[in-house]
Amino acid sequence: MRKLLTTIACLTLTGALLSACGSSSDGDKTKTDPETKPTTEQGTTAQSPEDELLSKKITISVYYPSKDKVEDRKLEDDKIRRFNEKYPNVTVEKSDWHYNVNEIGIKMASNEAPTFFNTFATEAKFLIQRGWAADITELWNKYEYKDQINPTLQSQFNVDGKVYGVVQKGYSTSVIVNKKMLDDKGVAIPAYDWTWDDMVNTAKAVADPAKGIAGIAPMGKGNEAGWNWTNFLFEAGGQIINTEGGKVTAAFNSDAGVKALQLYDKLRWEANAIPKDWALGWTDATGAFAQGRTAMVIAGAEGPLDQAMNQGGMKSEDVLTFPMPAMEAGGKHYGVLGGDYLVVNPNATKEEQEMAFRYITFDYFSNDWLTSIEKDIQARKAENKYYIPPQMNYFSADSEYGKKAQAIFDKYDNVYKYAPESNALLDGQPEAQYNTQEYYAEMTNVIQQVFSKKGVDPKAALDAAAKSLQAKYFDKIEVAK
Repeated sequence: MRKLLTTIACLTLTGALLSACGSSSDGDKTKTDPETKPTTEQGTTAQSPEDELLSKKITISVYYPSKDKVEDRKLEDDKIRRFNEKYPNVTVEKSDWHYNVNEIGIKMASNEAPTFFNTFATEAKFLIQRGWAADITELWNKYEYKDQINPTLQSQFNVDGKVYGVVQKGYSTSVIVNKKMLDDKGVAIPAYDWTWDDMVNTAKAVADPAKGIAGIAPMGKGNEAGWNWTNFLFEAGGQIINTEGGKVTAAFNSDAGVKALQLYDKLRWEANAIPKDWALGWTDATGAFAQGRTAMVIAGAEGPLDQAMNQGGMKSEDVLTFPMPAMEAGGKHYGVLGGDYLVVNPNATKEEQEMAFRYITFDYFSNDWLTSIEKDIQARKAENKYYIPPQMNYFSADSEYGKKAQAIFDKYDNVYKYAPESNALLDGQPEAQYNTQEYYAEMTNVIQQVFSKKGVDPKAALDAAAKSLQAKYFDKIEVAK
């Protein structure tokens, strides 16, 4: 979703991660092995003298971090500088447009979309069906590190044997907990292998409605509300849709869906543990967490952690990242598996598309990025700021490159450390690839009914939502058998 949306598991490499890179005095030197192709010190394939793209004037517009991401912008600027050292014939323009499902059509129709843009795991089929994502299969097949990219994350944009995007980072939705709030209230910290009952009891115990303090703030506004709730649908054993016999059928109005909706009813009316003003979007809920107005929030961990620690002043030891709670003891800790992806504009020329792909992957598996990220961590430490690694990166944590990155993270006390016991329990399920945003919006309406009116019939509400989605969207889809 949004960060999603905003956001599993062993994963999320931040826009900083993928875009970052530092320089090395000998980074452009090449070394030659008689049995291998030339490589730079960064580990990227060196350009041969006959590389045709080096002789052409090319302009690409690149995804550029938002104004509030000061450190990320510094990393991107350094990447642009180093990229131009290698490709002096390329003009790199910074695009301040960030993907918006309501704007992408207009951008494409007016030919104003950047050469590549960021998007979410949910958007693959949506963009492909409308012709808004370039087929980069040929470029991907020539990419020397393609087999080292995290296959679980990358698979979201591999459709029908073709590749339409490159993963940046990923996450499995988690519950971020303000440990200090629990400690101050004398509430026991639950085990990482926790359950729905543990979550409800903890939220109820730490909540103080009279003071405007919530125990947990499930999102209740925007598509993110439906996204939040879907984690509990998965934990109860449910699915969003079924695809069988070439047809797509709503499946969330199941017994599992009823149980998940009853949990929300319990948090609202029995535990009185959610904010009195429950209509919170992603920014509202994560902001409430950073300000100490809720003890728990549900999201991809990276964004809320950054807000809480770098904007809210919380210390690393006061913020814990939990897997989603299992419905009952021994159950799975399923979280929505999401991520951030970069998609090449199909309206760009072939030369622009290839140069965009080279830019996207420029720092992947490079020693320069490791150098750059360490400098960034050191600079943050001087400013009393934290670096928040993604839960899941484009590379595997147990790979040689992943171990090098982790060795750097381990050296500094201003790098947030995810608890190994928590990470070991993360279990992600991918979002549905058909009309996911429409489904989230429909579920948001149902959730708002539950939060605003006591005694809503969960089965009837889910059936009505399923019927609406089926008629508007699912009945029109034909799936290849």
